[in-house]
Amino acid sequence: MVLVEQQYKEVSIPDLMKHFGYTNPLQVPRLEKVVLNMGLGEAIQNPKIIDSASEELTKIAGQKPVITRARKSIAAFKLRLGVPIGCCVTLRKQRMYDFLTKLIHVAIPRIRDFRGISNKGFDGRGNYTLGIKEQLIFPEIEYDKIDKIKGLNVTIVTTAKTDQEARYLLASIGMPFRK
Repeated sequence: MVLVEQQYKEVSIPDLMKHFGYTNPLQVPRLEKVVLNMGLGEAIQNPKIIDSASEELTKIAGQKPVITRARKSIAAFKLRLGVPIGCCVTLRKQRMYDFLTKLIHVAIPRIRDFRGISNKGFDGRGNYTLGIKEQLIFPEIEYDKIDKIKGLNVTIVTTAKTDQEARYLLASIGMPFRK
């Protein structure tokens, strides 16, 4: 298993410099941060679900999440201002590289009927968002101890200016995109 940080420094930087014609290694796009977000709409009826989600996100990320609260009241959803509705973690530097290594080499291969990651998750500014339907693909989560299957969003923020640069960067560190 090749570490993402090592892969980036040894393979991706020279490869990106050659492919995009960069003259300086500091011009090469790099990974800035990874944001893990669990949105829990059912937390309105069951506030205990936030605690279990927070615990699971702590195990997955290795860092305590921040509880996100509703920004405004929406009567149709029975939502009031300030009610907890999710949790979020931002990983940077070494924790980010460790998480990406675990995601690419351990978690993604455990997805059922996996055929590659979609190319449609780019936002136009070089960032990529991946939706994971169940938290069970991470080895830290024990099947017997979960109360409910919850999904999460993984957003990879890069310094790339275009989606093409970001896609090439992520593919070069080992992200398994669909052909």
